[in-house]
Amino acid sequence: MLTRNCLSLLLWVLFDGGLLTPLQPQPQQTLATEPRENVIHLPGQRSHVHRVKRGWVWNQFFVLEEYMGSEPQYVGKLHSDLDKGEGTVKYTLSGDGAGTVFTIDETTGDIHAIRSLDREEKPFYTLRAQAVDIETRKPLEPESEFIIKVQDINDNEPKFLDGPYIASVPEMSPVGAYVLQVKATDADDPTYGNSARVVYSILQGQPYFSIDPKTGVIRTALPNMDREVKEQYQVLIQAKDMGGQLGGLAGTTIVNITLTDVNDNPPRFPKSIFHLKVPESSPVGSAIGRIRAVDPDFGQNAEIEYNIVPGDGGNLFDIVTDEDTQEGVIKLKKPLDFETKKAYTFKVEASNVHLDHRFHSAGPFKDTATVKISVLDVEEPPVFSKPLYTMEVYEDTPVGTIIGAVTAQDLDVGSSAVRYLIDWKSAGDSYFTIDATEGTIATNELLDRESIAQYNFSIIASKVSNPLLTSRVNILINVLDVNEFPPEISVPYETAVCENAKPGQIIQIVSAADRDLSPAGQQFSFKLSPEAAIKPNFTVRDFRNNTAGIETRRNGYSRRQQELYFLPVVIEDSSYPVQSSTNTMTIRVCRCDSDGTILSCNVEAIFLPVGLSTGALIAILLCIVILLAIVVLYVALRRQKKKDTLMTSKEDIRDNVIHYDDEGGGEEDTQAFDIGALRNPKVIEDNKIRRDIKPDSLCLPRQRPPVEDNTDIRDFINQRLQEHDVDPTAPPYDSLATYAYEGNGSVADSLSSIESLTTEADQDYNYLTDWGPRFKVLADMFGEEESYNPDKVT
Repeated sequence: MLTRNCLSLLLWVLFDGGLLTPLQPQPQQTLATEPRENVIHLPGQRSHVHRVKRGWVWNQFFVLEEYMGSEPQYVGKLHSDLDKGEGTVKYTLSGDGAGTVFTIDETTGDIHAIRSLDREEKPFYTLRAQAVDIETRKPLEPESEFIIKVQDINDNEPKFLDGPYIASVPEMSPVGAYVLQVKATDADDPTYGNSARVVYSILQGQPYFSIDPKTGVIRTALPNMDREVKEQYQVLIQAKDMGGQLGGLAGTTIVNITLTDVNDNPPRFPKSIFHLKVPESSPVGSAIGRIRAVDPDFGQNAEIEYNIVPGDGGNLFDIVTDEDTQEGVIKLKKPLDFETKKAYTFKVEASNVHLDHRFHSAGPFKDTATVKISVLDVEEPPVFSKPLYTMEVYEDTPVGTIIGAVTAQDLDVGSSAVRYLIDWKSAGDSYFTIDATEGTIATNELLDRESIAQYNFSIIASKVSNPLLTSRVNILINVLDVNEFPPEISVPYETAVCENAKPGQIIQIVSAADRDLSPAGQQFSFKLSPEAAIKPNFTVRDFRNNTAGIETRRNGYSRRQQELYFLPVVIEDSSYPVQSSTNTMTIRVCRCDSDGTILSCNVEAIFLPVGLSTGALIAILLCIVILLAIVVLYVALRRQKKKDTLMTSKEDIRDNVIHYDDEGGGEEDTQAFDIGALRNPKVIEDNKIRRDIKPDSLCLPRQRPPVEDNTDIRDFINQRLQEHDVDPTAPPYDSLATYAYEGNGSVADSLSSIESLTTEADQDYNYLTDWGPRFKVLADMFGEEESYNPDKVT
């Protein structure tokens, strides 16, 4: 507080008598003699002959920040030349903070700061002052503008706005290697005093790092800092203002520095010998063990590559690097056999993949270790002497003949006996058998090469001591051919010869085929049979290349004399035993043109000018007989039908009754006859009873009682009704067939007696005889019915 008051007094003494020329910038200081107070003189209206005396010329005031006095802080004084001290002048103040921060005495013009100010919040205030007449309220002179600056004091410590910091530097870096630059900010006025002049220092982190006091650059202070010894460092940095002098304010921040890895360490095996145990049954390509070299480096600097040093046993194994664990995985390249070799020894070398040439002087970045592998004995199945057995057998070999043998051995210590078994694909396959103890294979059925030329099956060998241990081998048996089929002529078996053929002409070339498996170079020979060689019409010329030609021996052939010639050809093969066959070729005589082109081979065409052949005559006669039989049968059927009609109309009256209560299909029965012509079109629209449902019973009035005396018709109707009731093929409902319309234009009108009012006894049918011959049958029927009197029957 005493320091601040002394500074205020000093400023007041220095600025006493300062003058401000309003609204016009002036030099900051002008030397004068008076006045001796902090006064701003406001210019008034003056004559040009008067000169205004001025002392200090100053356009701004200063006020201390953070003033803590009990009285308002005095800032300065406004004064007008027109003010004679009579109290007629009033001073006003406007602008930044007028009335709230700064006040003015209206009579004296004294300015005071009524509250504490903070330069960092607002460094200066711009205000305007004016002198007015207290009575007229009119300005005595123009308004003047001035500035009040807040004088800075060291009230803000330096701050690290970007802290805390994170930095890194490679390990083994030399002294003075750049790490990081820190920067502290001081809110105090850098243009005034040392309040904002910052000096950096290290409070924690020595002797590893150092810092430049002016720039804040952090550098390494020790050589060869090893990440594997210590990786993380925490450095405490201090920034102090006032140039680091006593009484200055300070701020701190933390810098976390990490040493990054470099490849400065080679891989090392933790032990010089690695022992591994591997079963001999391990499959090729499987991992049989892992070894590991230790590298204290990190990341790619710790990547290790393993190699097997060429030597004893190294060619049976391979080693690869596990990228996740950086271990060396030893894999098997070839199968192991305990009985052959029980142990292997080789060396493995471990080296870094990414090398740093700066550290090559320290020595080779690699290490070696010895790997010893012990092969463990595993009980194994028997082993066949061959991976595949191939045998041959002739197709005529007798059943039970031994054609070969297989051999399997138990190579384990204390070998066991072996048993053999054929593994057929199906239970029906049993062409061969094997001796379970000796392994000999014999035929079990007669073999036929033409059916199956090759057999492929497996034989299983198992140990007697452990039947579950089995091995399998493939057997391939080729069936050898035996010459058992004679050769035969390949198609065609039929050829033609022209009537105008000349002797020695080749009319057909034939070849032979043999169902046997003919060996390479087999020859077929062709010749005539001995009985055909006597006065032959044709002969066979053997070309000695498995083909032969049919050659003519006559000058011309006649179809009328002989249409067909049969030529027996004997073919022999060259295998052992020799097989031969006689093949008969048919040679047809044909008519040809002068160029030898066949025109016709039909023998019937020869007889057309003189008559028909016997076959043609028989065929014609047979057709005539069939036509006559059809005509006779048709006539007989027509006569039989006509006779049945007469019998129905004359001999049996009951069959001539027309039934109107037909229980058949009715109108839907289209297989009988079409009754559409008998339907009255006017009645069709009224009668819409559905045919697919059972119709309701209709109570139709009967105009006439039934004739009870006619027992024949009643018995006939009952018989037919009973037949339809028990018929299983009848529809499931009664179908009513209605014949309600008989057409128009009849001279006799309607013949139906349904609507007749007279009884049957009142009818007179004698007039029917006058209608002509067409109604004679009807007149006879009703005439006989009148003469029939059932009462007279005794």
